[in-house]
This record gives sequence, C-alpha cells and structure tokens, in this order.
Amino acid sequence: MTIDVLTWVALFGGMLLLFFGGEILVRGAVGLAQKLGVSPLLIGATVVAFGTSAPELVVSIDAAIQGVVDVAIGNVFGSNLANLLLILGISVALTPIIVEPKFVRRDSAALLLTTIAVVGLAFLMEIPWYLGLIMILVLIAHVTYGYWKERNLKSHKVSIPTDLYQNLNVEYKEKPIWLSSFYLFLGILGVIFGAHFLVDSGTNIARAVGISEAVIGLTVVALGTSLPELATSIMAAIKRHGDVALGNILGSSLFNILGILGAVALVRPAPIPQEIVSLDLWILLGVTLIVFLPVYVGWRLGRFFGILLLILYIAYIVHHFM
Repeated sequence: MTIDVLTWVALFGGMLLLFFGGEILVRGAVGLAQKLGVSPLLIGATVVAFGTSAPELVVSIDAAIQGVVDVAIGNVFGSNLANLLLILGISVALTPIIVEPKFVRRDSAALLLTTIAVVGLAFLMEIPWYLGLIMILVLIAHVTYGYWKERNLKSHKVSIPTDLYQNLNVEYKEKPIWLSSFYLFLGILGVIFGAHFLVDSGTNIARAVGISEAVIGLTVVALGTSLPELATSIMAAIKRHGDVALGNILGSSLFNILGILGAVALVRPAPIPQEIVSLDLWILLGVTLIVFLPVYVGWRLGRFFGILLLILYIAYIVHHFM
C-alpha cells in the first residue's frame, strides 16, 4: 500500500501546528501565571513544563477517542524516552549541567517512583478509569505541594531569579490579560488541530508500511509531540542555563505519565500493548534510572553523558525500524 502526498503533508503540517501551537500556548499560560503572581521558578517547573506537554495530552486523548489506544500509550512512553534521551542529550551536549539537587531532587524522585509504579501497573495489562483518576490526583497533589513550598520560601524572603523567563525563551514583561488569553486560545486551537492531523496521518502510515500503531506512537508521533520541549530546552541550553532545561524535562516527563496516561484511562480503559510491556517499558525504566542517579546525587552532567544519551536514542529508533 502506497502513502499519498496528502498523508505526508498532514503529518508534517500536524507537527508544525503542534510546535507553533505549543509555543503560543506556553506564552499565553506564562502571561496568565504572571497575573496570578506566580514566580518564574514555579512557572518553569509547572506552567512551561506542562504547557509544552499539551501536544502529548491532546494527541493521546484524540487517539483514545478515535480508538487507536496503542498510539496514545506509545506516545506517552515514547515522549518520555525522547525527553530523557534526545532532548536531555542535546541540552547536555550543548551546555554541561552542574546539578543543584535541592531544586530537582523532588521531581527526579517522583519521576522514578511513577515509572516504577507504571511498570507494576503494566502487569494488569490495562489501566482502568479509577487508576487514571488516582494518577491525575497524585499529579495535582505534587503540583500543589510545590506551590505551597514556594509560597513558604517567599514568606522567608528567599529570592527567586526573575531572569528565568528569558532562559525559557518567554518574555518577563507582563502582557495585558486579554492578550495572554488570546495567545492561550490560539495555542489550544493549534495543538488540537495539529494533534488530529498527526494521529490520522501517523496511523495511516503505520498501516501502509506494516508497522504497529504502538511503534508509530513510540517514535514518529512521540517525536512530533516533543517538539515544544525540544525548542524550549535547546533555547535554555544555548543561553547556558541547562539546569532550566533539566527542570523542564523532568516536569514534562512527570506530567506525561501521571497526567496524560491518567487522562487516557479516563477516556477509555487503557490496555498497554504487549510489545511495549515486553521491551519499551523496561527500556524507559532503565533510562529513568540512568538519568535519576546523577541528578539525585548532584553530579555534573557533561558532554560525554549527553552524547551517550543521544547514541542510546538513535539505537532505540533504529531497532524499531530495522
């Protein structure tokens, strides 16, 4: 079965809509967060990290609604592999990171624990709606605790650097609330349409070339939905703020597992494909451990470590298409 030109146009057009929609969405969300008096540090760890995960969220929910749950599940795990291997690898290769454990220890530990929990859930072969709800509630509790802790720091007059906005490639200057709301609306529209095009075209390509929908979700769809994280993290690394990139990657990966996988389970029970259970889930757990250890201890992440992560990601992609 041949793949027509329109399918390829829809694939790359969907990726572009996700990229630009995600960028605009983040700018709108940051503008609204500023109006609410949220600090740059918390915006970096939550609003930007979760905002750049909006494409993954909409793509996975759209796929679940269309009945291609394998694409939805594959997108979640594939996006985390892209975050931890491709995006972190590029960021560290550009700018070595001297990790400050006190700033990332909570997120790195939470990411490892949730990944281990998902490996355990995989033996159920399906994530029911009530477990999906619990996952979302855990994410809300995690974010709420972070907000409470940050407010506690403010009460002790601990200074928080305002230049984090520039490091995240978003403007510190406050925008009118109507403009931020308009950006948010446009971004959501772009992400929704981009997600629909990407899921449709990705599914058609998978069926045409005989590749499983799970593999397409793990690779092509995951790469497309990870473009906003890639752009944000590379910009932070170029400006020599790799620690900001690391915070974005950890926050986004945590949101993928708890928020997106939980949302998919709420839409419909989420069966985890056997091919993901037998290989990809274990690879994700191993990669999470590889990243967790130096981050939690506070080691320097050098260029060699970044190149190693990139090599591992290339090997992973090649394995799936050989």
